[in-house]
Amino acid sequence: MRNGAERLLLRKEVDIMYLYNSATHKKEEFKTHTPNHVEMYTCGPTVYHFAHIGNLRSYIMEDVLEKYLRYAGYDVNRVMNITDVGHLTSDADEGEDKMLKGARREHKTVMEIAQFYTDAFFADCEKLNIKTPDVVQPATGLIPEFIQMVSGLLEKGYAYLAGGNVYFDTSKLSRYYVFNDHDEDDLAVGVREGVEEDTNKRNKNDFVLWFTKSKFEDQALKWDSPWGVGYPGWHIECSCISLKYNGEYLDLHCGGVDNAFPHHTNEIAQSESYLGHPWCPQWFHVAHLNTNDGKMSKSKGEFLTVSLLEEKGYDPLAYRYFCLQSHYRKALVFTWENLDNAVAAYQKLIARIAALKPEGEIDQAAFDQYKGKFMQVMGNDLNTSMGVTAVFDVLKAKTGDATKLALIGEFDQVLGLELLKKADEKRTELAAQQSTSTACGYTVTGEGDPAVDALVMQRYEAKKDRNFAEADRIRDELKAQGIEIVDTKDGASWRRV
Repeated sequence: MRNGAERLLLRKEVDIMYLYNSATHKKEEFKTHTPNHVEMYTCGPTVYHFAHIGNLRSYIMEDVLEKYLRYAGYDVNRVMNITDVGHLTSDADEGEDKMLKGARREHKTVMEIAQFYTDAFFADCEKLNIKTPDVVQPATGLIPEFIQMVSGLLEKGYAYLAGGNVYFDTSKLSRYYVFNDHDEDDLAVGVREGVEEDTNKRNKNDFVLWFTKSKFEDQALKWDSPWGVGYPGWHIECSCISLKYNGEYLDLHCGGVDNAFPHHTNEIAQSESYLGHPWCPQWFHVAHLNTNDGKMSKSKGEFLTVSLLEEKGYDPLAYRYFCLQSHYRKALVFTWENLDNAVAAYQKLIARIAALKPEGEIDQAAFDQYKGKFMQVMGNDLNTSMGVTAVFDVLKAKTGDATKLALIGEFDQVLGLELLKKADEKRTELAAQQSTSTACGYTVTGEGDPAVDALVMQRYEAKKDRNFAEADRIRDELKAQGIEIVDTKDGASWRRV
């Protein structure tokens, strides 16, 4: 695998982007170590259970970010880990291993659990139109690299042995906390209610680099090491995987805001101590998806997964649309009502695109104007809600349908909502309904647009079934497109006003 410095750059010019940097607490111009090339790392899932839709919000927003960077002209190398060992139930390096917990729950081996839920995760990503990263590395595949980094930290004096484990010594750092300016006592994770204190630590914020057989004797996965048979701590894997596939200089690190402390804080500590130079200047954190009861998790309330959404009749891409309606740094509240509203808006958008006719020439001046507006809002801290608004602005623009379709196709390279594909499917569906209307003796006359004819027929069918709410919805949808319906004795006629 070639690192970023060895790969050929595909573009010579890129559009300037501004991103909020969690490390500096301000919005900054996005810059990279190698011109026009981005080394990007995103924390992957711990594959002990299905990902819930709160987890997947982060991956959706990271996917939009990657797609925008590529669209803006960058060559991107995106790397992601799969945590299949070493992530404990407490982020304080305490408690039962999540992988072992999953194996016990389902009476399978740890590796069977890991493979099953890795496959399930990427199946969910495919449904949500999330691109697979360029490199995906399970933690269990780089044990020698973990041992090498731990050994290096010991040699440099940043780590110590105690009670059979290897710990990182946070007292060696001039600055440990990066993402928050809180009191150390507020952020300490060494001792929490219900968590036994680790008396091996010299400092309350030290963290484990390598566990040995002296702890968690029932741990399923163990490897030989200079310090005894054991397994890596959670934090070490991301540093090593990034170092191997992104190189010594990382441009952009992404993850959920809950990873900022302690996980990302510990990554910075061990990576910069090992390398001897600054590691990653730009950090991108996605806010929580909450329910009315607080942060979404696997342990409380209804376990909301992509499969559950499908079982309830929701298109996964409608959930992607729901996420894009809010800024990534703003906590998003999930309710079924909020999702229903997003579904209605997404379906209305598809219907309006389906009504466009792929005819005529592209107006290059209009194309450049609206593309520029889209780039401006998306390049301003990835404002996806304004990016979606840009699509509606195109639909309302006084330009030809060919230009509108071309622009929507361009924007959707970033938004990933499959707008043109869904619109094609809608046209096929409406054409079939129009054929049915002719057979049943209900006549629709208008200006020769099969998509509108079919919607008028849908309204008729809804009224016949006494579903007046649906009939009114279709009428309002057509009205929003500037279409007036007039009912006649044998059917209906319509015209654009």
